[in-house]
Amino acid sequence: MTSPSRQKKGAFAFRPSLARLVTTKRLLARIVLFFEQLLPPLMPVQSVIAFYLCASWFGLFRSVPDWLRILLLIAFAAAFLVSLLPFRTLRWPKVAEADRMLEERNGLPHQPVTVQEDEPAFDTPFGRALWREHQTRMAEKIAALDAGLPRPDIAAHDRFALRAVPALLLVTAFGYSLSINGGSIRDALQAAPEPVVSDPAVRIDAWVTPPSYTGRAPVYLTADGSEQAPIGIPQFSGLTVRVSGGKTAEKVVFRKANGEAQDIAVQADTKPQQTAASASEQQTAAPASQALVAQTHMMKLQENGALEVNGRRWSFDVLPDKAPEIAFDGLPKPSVNGALEIGFTVKDDYGVQEAHAEIVPLENDPTATPLYPLPEYRLDIPRRNARDAKGVTSRNLTEHPLAGKRVRITLVAKDAAGQTGRSPPHEMVLPSRPFNEPLAAAVAEERQVFALDTRKMPQAIALNEALTIRPEETIPKLTNYLLLESALARMRLAKGEDALKDTAQYLWEIALGMEDGDLSLAERKLREAQQKLADALDRNAPDAEIKKLMDELRKAMQDYMTELAQRMQNAPMQPNQNAQNILRQQDLERMMDQIENLARSGNRDAAQQMLSELQRMMNNLQAGRPQRGQQSQENSEARKQMDKLGEILRDQQKLMEQTFRLDQQLRDRMQRGETDMGENDPLLDEMNPGENGEPQDQQQGQQGKEGEQPSDQMTAEQLREALKQLRAQQDALGKQLGELQKSLGEMGMKPGPGFGQAQREMEGAGRELGQGRGQPAVEGQGRALEALRQGARDMMNQMMQAQQGQQGQGPNGQVGQGDQNGRDPLGRPRRTQGPDFGDDVKVPDEIDVQRAREILDAIREKLGNNPPQEMERRYLERLLDIQ
Repeated sequence: MTSPSRQKKGAFAFRPSLARLVTTKRLLARIVLFFEQLLPPLMPVQSVIAFYLCASWFGLFRSVPDWLRILLLIAFAAAFLVSLLPFRTLRWPKVAEADRMLEERNGLPHQPVTVQEDEPAFDTPFGRALWREHQTRMAEKIAALDAGLPRPDIAAHDRFALRAVPALLLVTAFGYSLSINGGSIRDALQAAPEPVVSDPAVRIDAWVTPPSYTGRAPVYLTADGSEQAPIGIPQFSGLTVRVSGGKTAEKVVFRKANGEAQDIAVQADTKPQQTAASASEQQTAAPASQALVAQTHMMKLQENGALEVNGRRWSFDVLPDKAPEIAFDGLPKPSVNGALEIGFTVKDDYGVQEAHAEIVPLENDPTATPLYPLPEYRLDIPRRNARDAKGVTSRNLTEHPLAGKRVRITLVAKDAAGQTGRSPPHEMVLPSRPFNEPLAAAVAEERQVFALDTRKMPQAIALNEALTIRPEETIPKLTNYLLLESALARMRLAKGEDALKDTAQYLWEIALGMEDGDLSLAERKLREAQQKLADALDRNAPDAEIKKLMDELRKAMQDYMTELAQRMQNAPMQPNQNAQNILRQQDLERMMDQIENLARSGNRDAAQQMLSELQRMMNNLQAGRPQRGQQSQENSEARKQMDKLGEILRDQQKLMEQTFRLDQQLRDRMQRGETDMGENDPLLDEMNPGENGEPQDQQQGQQGKEGEQPSDQMTAEQLREALKQLRAQQDALGKQLGELQKSLGEMGMKPGPGFGQAQREMEGAGRELGQGRGQPAVEGQGRALEALRQGARDMMNQMMQAQQGQQGQGPNGQVGQGDQNGRDPLGRPRRTQGPDFGDDVKVPDEIDVQRAREILDAIREKLGNNPPQEMERRYLERLLDIQ
């Protein structure tokens, strides 16, 4: 009577959702029934696998002969195949079985699932209606069917719980596999290792010494070779193995990762020395000497491998030493006096030892014979934190013949292992010294001609002769004429390399003397003193030498400042000079005192950094030549626009306060219900010009002096009318702001987005005032003020950038006042260029230096007491940045 294969009968025919639910539950029930069949025969398979793992991890396969190992492997394979035989009886459960399981496990009587597909025995109208009603009632019980989880009843198949035996053995074997004698799963598939005979009388002391530049401590190897994981060590570390005791010399082997074995030879100075003994003593003592004298084996570790000696083994994972990375930090740029300033960033895993800039000419004649080699440009690398450093170096290369020529600059960094890293090249014109005297520039050109190629000496002589054709017109000073004649004689007589270099140096001194007189000589002496001090700090010279060089630097600085002061006395005050531009002698003295104190206290890195800042400061210092007034006119126009903007800000603030006061009084009137407080409104007359033509502000001032508050006597309607009359003032301010933006555009400045936003807010506030709404108008005026301030900041930044671009170079190629970064000679921002936020202080205060020194001394004392905790010791080392 039943027909399980037929679908959509009974309640399923008119309730499709119920039919889909039952179909899903049947599928889950069939899956559960299948797993109940699968799990019992799976237990023998898991037991065989567990026994195999136990035998492997206990080291059974590596400790038995090969024939027994193969026999055990065959036995495990056969047992595994036999355990798979019960799987032949697996079959996919039927739908009827799934229905019975759902009904039984959900406790549903009267077979509510099966009855939906049954048919009555007698097909009569009354019987069919009764059967349909029965199906409908049974269908209501199917809504919460649950197939549940598989119930394989493992206990019925394993009454004695033998399944716990392989489980316990598996856990125990896994723990044993982590020990020294533990086995591996691969042992059954590979031959047993050859038995290693270990001589207990042999003592092995082995350690690995990383290179000193890594800053890592030596690694001592255990005597029994119990290290499981490979030991990570830096590349180029030194492996030292000391073997003593035993009857014969032990063989020390380093086996590479590819299986190649390399014998580590004995060091020559550790072999037995028998030269002092007689021939008879040598014959009797030779065996004893080989047994008692310790032998030392050493090698450099450059690749992964393992050390094998006396049956013991240590594996090494060599960490490669990466090449350093270096790059430009911004574009190289010239300073005021023509020095080349290069910013750079450098990275290395253990720190960079040396870095320099490689400068080569783009137009290079291979047949040329230059008089000087390529310029040397050493980068100042801080010794602390040299793994990830960032710095700026300034070097004066104007004396080199390549100055003024197009060159290619490549930064090169080198680490302690000898590896080098190079930056992408940058092409530029090498900065040259700016000569304002045409005669001095011509002499420098003569020198450059034959210094770049000594074969062009006749061309340089011709240039010199051309300068002296009509000396009474072109050379006003007799001294300069005599110098040119003497230089011409030297050029004609110079033959060897030394003579040519002396002639080139003589011409350069003549050019500098024509340009700056004694100032150039003082500048050269100052530069030489700075370089000597920098070299001494770099090589950790003694304090006595540092003090001597500091005295020489002070004398050279004094001479230079004296010559500079004499030059400035004859030079008129430039339009943009003020008190902030004056270089004070006490600032330089204070800076040099701090350099000496830092060097004597042991903080050579800070002293070298401060000396580098001093060099940059002096390179950006100029002799203050007079300039034209164009820059002053531009600054004056910019100041006028700033004043206009200040007036707009002030008037807008006053207007917002006035709007707020009227709005508050209007709200008070409305809350009290007062609609009429007087016919005449003094404030209405105050909003418009009086009869005598006086402005509103003046009339307000006069009324304020009388102590009156006209708005206190106004009605609500009069206050609303007063708010409407403020619109004219708001619209006037918006018009002034538009004119200001137009003036800025004519000056070549781009108005910032803040001005546009402020103008829109002003227009919105004007519309609100025109409708007599005070609160929205005050909010719009507040937003307009904030936008005006933002626009003012943008305008100030543009003016500062424009001023910085004009300070570097004058109209005639003359050097402007101050450096190119908009700072005074000491590197401080000028007051005329905005506020000083204190985010780039170059010279630390004396109390800061003393405090830092005390903290470092306390840390060193704490570290010198040998802290018992390793974590504390490492923390103190990180504070001192010990590499």
